[in-house]
Amino acid sequence: MLNIYRDTERSISIGTTDPLPDRVVWIDLLDPNDDERMFVESQVGIRLPTREALGEIEESSRLSSEKGHLYLTTPVIGNATLEDAEVSAAGFVLGPKILVTIRYEALPTFDAVVKLIASDETLNSSIGVFIALLEAIVDRGADVLEQLGSGIDEVSRAVFRGNLSSLKNPAKSSATLRQTLSRVGALGDRLSKARDVLLGVARIASYTADVGCDWLAKENSDRLNAVSKDLVSLSDFETHLSDKIQFLLDAVLGYITIEQNDIFKVLTIASVVGVPPTLIAGVWGMNFKNMPELSWSWGYPMAWLAIILSAVLPLIWFWKRGWF
Repeated sequence: MLNIYRDTERSISIGTTDPLPDRVVWIDLLDPNDDERMFVESQVGIRLPTREALGEIEESSRLSSEKGHLYLTTPVIGNATLEDAEVSAAGFVLGPKILVTIRYEALPTFDAVVKLIASDETLNSSIGVFIALLEAIVDRGADVLEQLGSGIDEVSRAVFRGNLSSLKNPAKSSATLRQTLSRVGALGDRLSKARDVLLGVARIASYTADVGCDWLAKENSDRLNAVSKDLVSLSDFETHLSDKIQFLLDAVLGYITIEQNDIFKVLTIASVVGVPPTLIAGVWGMNFKNMPELSWSWGYPMAWLAIILSAVLPLIWFWKRGWF
């Protein structure tokens, strides 16, 4: 899909064989075909990054300058839920007069800027649209972090104030711990993706402010600095959430260790309680001819009494030590 935005007409549609109109400030390519790529490259005089190039993580591949245009790449969060988020790379080719974006997934942040362009007449320059896209990505990142913060607080209440550690049924306790551990892992994975997005946007904002300073107006420079400051505060908040997730992970693993210790404790008590009766029954069950106990009148009741006492006394000892 090829979308073209002018400074006076918010959106226009042309074919790939038509010439590019004047005063175009933004060309947005969504999963473009070869004809659309060749059209933009020939009309604007730039090279568009390939899909594979958008996925590269080296800073030199994500940030570069060529023939007066900045080539920038960053991951952007697409469709997202509390448990999962889709991250797709987006490429920006920014020049003094035109902005070209290329992406292969529908991204809500781009849709938000498209709606903003339709109503905001001040977005009539390439750098203005570019900064609006960065601001939209930052706003969405803030919303994602707020959502993750609420999810982490919910898990924290379940771990420390709920009944997670008071379940007596081992099967229910194990299932609850497993579910909680999966939830913490999902939140950590989602937070990791949000961190990648914030780091990518921070890099391209700083790079644009430094390299493009010759054709950046003071107003746009101030907006880029504001974006960078917002990213710093979001990064600090993300670090705080990451520490909370690590703490929750350690806590859940601690509860799992306690559950395992309780199981081993039961097995230890059962084995210790069962050894003395087994030993006594084994001794008196021997088939030797000369065994004095065989002639006792009360030998059988006394054997049972000895077996019972040998089982009860260890139980009393464990009970006094608070093992159960």
